[in-house]
Amino acid sequence: MTGFERGQSAARRLLAPIVSAALLAGCVVGPDYRTPILPMPANWSGQKPAQSAQPAQLSKWWQRLRDPELDRLVEEAVAGNLDVATARAKIREARASYRQSAGTLFPSATGSASATRNKTAAATSGGTASDAYSQYQSGFDASWELDLFGANRRSVEAARYGVDASQENLRSTLLTLVGDVGSYYAQARGYQARIALARRSAASQRQTAELTRTMALAGSATAADVAKAMGQAASTEAAVPTLEASYAEAVHRLSVLTGKPPAALNERLKRAKPIPAPKLPIPTGVPADILLSRPDVRMAERQYAQYTAKVGQAEAARYPSVSLTGNISTTAYQLGDLGKNSSIGWSFGPTLSVPLFNAGQLKAAVEVAQAQRDQYFIAYRTSVLTALEDVENALVSLAQERVRIGKLGSAAKSYGDAARLEGTLYKAGETSLLDVLDAQRSLYTAEDSLLQSRVLLATNYIALNKALGGGWDGAVDSARPEIVDVKTGPRLAAKLAKP
Repeated sequence: MTGFERGQSAARRLLAPIVSAALLAGCVVGPDYRTPILPMPANWSGQKPAQSAQPAQLSKWWQRLRDPELDRLVEEAVAGNLDVATARAKIREARASYRQSAGTLFPSATGSASATRNKTAAATSGGTASDAYSQYQSGFDASWELDLFGANRRSVEAARYGVDASQENLRSTLLTLVGDVGSYYAQARGYQARIALARRSAASQRQTAELTRTMALAGSATAADVAKAMGQAASTEAAVPTLEASYAEAVHRLSVLTGKPPAALNERLKRAKPIPAPKLPIPTGVPADILLSRPDVRMAERQYAQYTAKVGQAEAARYPSVSLTGNISTTAYQLGDLGKNSSIGWSFGPTLSVPLFNAGQLKAAVEVAQAQRDQYFIAYRTSVLTALEDVENALVSLAQERVRIGKLGSAAKSYGDAARLEGTLYKAGETSLLDVLDAQRSLYTAEDSLLQSRVLLATNYIALNKALGGGWDGAVDSARPEIVDVKTGPRLAAKLAKP
């Protein structure tokens, strides 16, 4: 038996017990994650069990507002919003980190090669003598950490939970985005309706002022009456610039949400359309549903799982670690001799590392990981309570706004009747201008409040769907990068994809 064969045999005898122990034991220290069970209410406040039995209809909830323009804006926002692009990039980062962590479970190997030209000078009685020669070397190194106590496996577990959390973060971003698009769209349509109302009311008040001027010329009214009528018309017209500014801000926000410049939607939304009106009531399911439907709750739960795995990772650092390392190298003076007439050296065997004294640093690292785990558990519980609060608030707001909108509708109708009667009586000279102006002012206020209430009804409907976890449930490509590297530098991937 040659020396090389004897070395191999000895190495096998040395490594066999260690490899067998690593493969058979598979010990993983630290706590195993279990999904926490939290107490949840059986029903939403004010709802009977029969009402909660029907699950919430969260898929494409914005389409129940029956506005095709809103549907298009939602699709454009999902495709072009920059916050969504950032969330997609975070998913790619988390997936790459997971692959990076998974690589630690496998052996690693590296190869090396070198070629050098050397010259050695030696002193002689007649001077110096030197010979130049070439030297070639090649080698192969391999190593494998056996992960006896599961440090690397806990790292991979934490990275896998991190991928889940990043995916839930994307869903949460999409939920917020769709809700914001719906809310700003309803506000924009509301401002358009309020602007039109202010202009109609001001025009009606101008007619009253002109009538008063005519009556003043006939001696049945005074100059003061004319001034009062003109002042009220101007006061109503003064509301238009403020409403125009608010409308422009809502449209600019919509444009930015879709990933476009602020003025991109000005012409497209210029034509007024009705305020979106939801079909009510809507099913809300049971409170426990939010544990599965709310992406922020799911993300908090995945982060809690991730930091539970990190406790085991920190705990494993307190135990011995074993690595298998090996290398082989060959050296020759001719390139063709590397495989035969060369000097060959090799070595391989286990390396054992045992933490003996570190002044409590490793134990403190475990306590740090445990404290972080506790913080994320608290954050998970907080997210659940916040979700419950959001739904309860939205339910109350939506229900009360429905009552309010009914009362405002009745008030607007009554004030409209009063304004028409006062106008008829004023033309006949049977009532004062003050009564007419008061009726017109009350009518404008009631109709403006009714429009605002309709906007609030739509936004409360949107808030309830957001609170229940309704967002974009279509496909989102999170694998496509935003930029690709080419010889001339980074370029937007979207631009390169165009023909």
